[in-house]
Amino acid sequence: MAGPRQAKSDKAGTSVAGANLKGARILVVEARYYEKLADELLTGATRALDAAGAAFDVITVPGALEIPTALAIALDAAAAKKKPYDGAVALGCVILGETFHFEIVSEQSARGLMDVSIARKIPIGNGILTVDTEAQAWARARVSEGDKGGGAAQAALALIEIKRAVSKTAVSKTAASKTAASKTAVAKAKR
Repeated sequence: MAGPRQAKSDKAGTSVAGANLKGARILVVEARYYEKLADELLTGATRALDAAGAAFDVITVPGALEIPTALAIALDAAAAKKKPYDGAVALGCVILGETFHFEIVSEQSARGLMDVSIARKIPIGNGILTVDTEAQAWARARVSEGDKGGGAAQAALALIEIKRAVSKTAVSKTAASKTAASKTAVAKAKR
């Protein structure tokens, strides 16, 4: 069976994705329903953000279903203070139980993150684990194994890089178009 595609790493073993993001502001929203798993996810995320030189704030919520709402509230508050975030990371874990609740929390937390990300055009790395067992959760959360907290942070950073590159290209093209239009106007005026 094929494994997941991994990001290139530097000599220390940390991802080099997002290496040019010094000064980026990231919001991390973590669900603490499973305390020790949350600690491991947060460790992975903060290591990746530190490696990229990104500044971050952490907000804690009870469970995964509250993450999208807390994210939207915090984004609004940051924008009102003229200190917007460049991206966000969502961390949590949902483990299959005996009821339909797992499907509701898994699907609605993911849908909520996508809704916030698309509506606000903000990069979000989704590190909410949805697993059948606690053993699966640990295999994904441990920094030494799956490091899904770090992976979610790297995903957010990669999207921020894309957003910055596209914005920079759009600005350059707009400036070039304005310069060309100016030159055309000057040439017509000289005639």
